[in-house]
Amino acid sequence: MADIKIYSAVVCPYAHRTRLVLQEKGIDFDLIEIDLQNKPEGFTKVSPYGKVPAITHGENRVWESAVINEYLDEVFPNPPLLPSDPIAKAQARIWIDFANTRLVPAFSTLLRSTDTQK
Repeated sequence: MADIKIYSAVVCPYAHRTRLVLQEKGIDFDLIEIDLQNKPEGFTKVSPYGKVPAITHGENRVWESAVINEYLDEVFPNPPLLPSDPIAKAQARIWIDFANTRLVPAFSTLLRSTDTQK
């Protein structure tokens, strides 16, 4: 049993992002899939917002993907998620913002579309 448990959902791109961070850093974790339409009783004790991703790390719990990813990068610093050079780090954060504000919403719209002609 791993020290970290991630509560995830197949349909959640934010949960996938945190799973990628865990894999990139080589962190052992237990995956707990949550049915977002039928959340298990007590799930809000792990994720007060009732959303995924959320993690437990020992007795600690963290929710919201960006916060989780920063936490994981601080607790497990190698390999680092961001470059050390300030401009390279800024550019990486610009890409993260692009993914959050443009790519993920567009992809979610596409996935939820019932129009098969698109």
